[in-house]
Amino acid sequence: MADPKSFFLSPEIHDYLVAHGTPPDAVQADLIAATAALGGISMMQIAPEQGAFMTMLTEVLGVGLAVEVGTFTGYSALCIARGLRPGGQLICCDVSEEWTALARPAWEAAGVADRIDLRIAPAIETLRSLPADPVIDLAFVDADKPSYAAYFEELLPRLRPGGLILVDNVLWSGEVINDATTDENTRALRDFNDLVAQDQRVSVVMLPLGDGLSLIRKR
Repeated sequence: MADPKSFFLSPEIHDYLVAHGTPPDAVQADLIAATAALGGISMMQIAPEQGAFMTMLTEVLGVGLAVEVGTFTGYSALCIARGLRPGGQLICCDVSEEWTALARPAWEAAGVADRIDLRIAPAIETLRSLPADPVIDLAFVDADKPSYAAYFEELLPRLRPGGLILVDNVLWSGEVINDATTDENTRALRDFNDLVAQDQRVSVVMLPLGDGLSLIRKR
């Protein structure tokens, strides 16, 4: 991605940052290019450095079961799936056949398609259909902002103690601290960030990675 999603990074620093981490491979680069061809909507794709971070985090945690809410064209799912332990599974929730159609060939090319269970339906319905047992190791939420709190409340009881929920776009290009910005998405993100910060069931750290990434750990 030519433009950094971290609004506080210059393009030059972003290029340096990506160049000095594990770079996107050929499959990821092709998926980035295919997504960019969609136009402005391509900004929904996570940044490459965030993808590398998520792969490493998945590996370090030894994740066996992960859930993703909001798959788009499949870059984040590819990154998580690559980090799963042998036999691991990623359940992906999305409503778009069109966007996820770009994901499937990339997953096949990367050799991770057998680890990914894509469910095309409203994510809240998919989450509510999952067993109530606390067996999820890792969840990633990057979908409609007004539903963040609802997704969090469905995921947390199903997350194992010590498991993580990653939530994207929590800084929202800095608009979360701009009182003049009062649109629905910004208000939802402010409310969600406040909710999690006060929740005694979890501990949380907000990272300035991409457009802001919260790591929420179940106590």
